[in-house]
Amino acid sequence: MIEDRNFDDLAQKFAKNIYGTAKGQIRQTVVWQDIEQILSGFDGDIPLRVLDAGGGIGQLSQKVAELGHYVTLCDLSGEMLTLAEQEIAKNGLLEQYRLVHSPVQHIGDHLDEPVDLVLFHAVMEWLSDPIAVLDQLLEQVKPGGVISVMFYNYNGLLFKNLICGNLTHIEQGMPHRKRFKLQPQQGIKPDEVYSCLINAGLTILGKTGVRTFHDYMQNAMVGDYSFEQVLEMEQKLCRQEPYLSLGRYIHVYARKPLCEEMQVNGSNCE
Repeated sequence: MIEDRNFDDLAQKFAKNIYGTAKGQIRQTVVWQDIEQILSGFDGDIPLRVLDAGGGIGQLSQKVAELGHYVTLCDLSGEMLTLAEQEIAKNGLLEQYRLVHSPVQHIGDHLDEPVDLVLFHAVMEWLSDPIAVLDQLLEQVKPGGVISVMFYNYNGLLFKNLICGNLTHIEQGMPHRKRFKLQPQQGIKPDEVYSCLINAGLTILGKTGVRTFHDYMQNAMVGDYSFEQVLEMEQKLCRQEPYLSLGRYIHVYARKPLCEEMQVNGSNCE
């Protein structure tokens, strides 16, 4: 039985392994390009209200805060929030932040109104009912607002196991291997995420594969390349099929229609 994962026991290691690696640098680079695209769709003169749901140490939302926007960051892990506060203070951004110790499922209890932008990154794969939680979070997006979702890709996980010859593991349903504590508990099927967004009336604005080939490189000593070349190639391929759909993670962002747009389509705006 999969349960929601709390990182109190691994907060320091998680932050180091996720953000202090080549994998983390690729992830930050390609997703930030999408965030810049999202932000360009808003009025640049008005600070946005942003929710970083399950935001960990807020590595990406801090870049948003640096542009003058206001962020509410929530996390289930108190230890992770402590690390986040330290990082945010070090970067002089505490006035831009509100930190909330809460599971993402209950963040609505801590918000006065829906927000302009929700960041929901690398959380779904740690939840017992990820699609239901995504559906809940969509309620926290204001009309005209955007949700940015990054999830551990089931197709990428399957492909990785295929090329490694882990066919018995695949036949067993790819159960989570508890000895790999930082490996996500499950892969999320992209079509389920896309359908959730579309069924809720949102318009998908873009999709990006995160690490479309880096994690499949079998031996770092084989081949002729530098990390800079890998990063450049990842940026070149990440929004093209079939590479996009093979990313170890997928980033998808979608816009909620304005009230007048909903009314034109016969829907009510609450």
